[in-house]
Parts: sequence; C-alpha cells; structure tokens
Amino acid sequence: MKEITAKEAEQIHGEKSPLVFLDVREVEEVQEGKIPGALHIPLGLLEFRMQELDKKQPYLLVCRSGGRSGRAAEFLESHGFDVTNMTGGMLEWEGKTE
Repeated sequence: MKEITAKEAEQIHGEKSPLVFLDVREVEEVQEGKIPGALHIPLGLLEFRMQELDKKQPYLLVCRSGGRSGRAAEFLESHGFDVTNMTGGMLEWEGKTE
C-alpha cells in the first residue's frame, strides 16, 4: 500500500493534483472539520458505496490517525482502485479545513 505523510498531502492539496481526498471518518468527526473538497464516505459504508468511486481516479484516503484509512486503502486496492493512505491522519493535518 502506498503511503504519504500529512505534510506531503498538504503540499499535494495545494497543487493541481489528480488525487481525490477521500475521508473515511464518521459523520461526527467530519463535522469538526475536513480537508476542503474531500469526498466523505464513512469506512462502514465504503463497501456499499464504492460504486460511486471511479477506478480511473487516484484517491488519497484520510481518517483521524491513519488506521481506518489504511484498512480502507487495503480494501479499495483489493478491488482495483489506485489508493494512497495518509499516515498520521487529521491529527497531523495542519492545512485548512472546512
């Protein structure tokens, strides 16, 4: 599984990147703030909503600390998606939130 740090993700977020940020935290967590423009699908619903995702699109998975997004990345990767996990999660994200 590919991984990048929150700091590297912040740099990518500020550039013209093809990566789509996919936040797999719970609704209550996202209400506290998420990365601007990030798609939100809670981990528990990912299996049922993965048809909403495009296999031609690379995704950067985000959660609170990097654990759930790592599990989500493994799951999506096993279904043919191009994914990268953001280690450290939102705990280490210092960029803007919405």
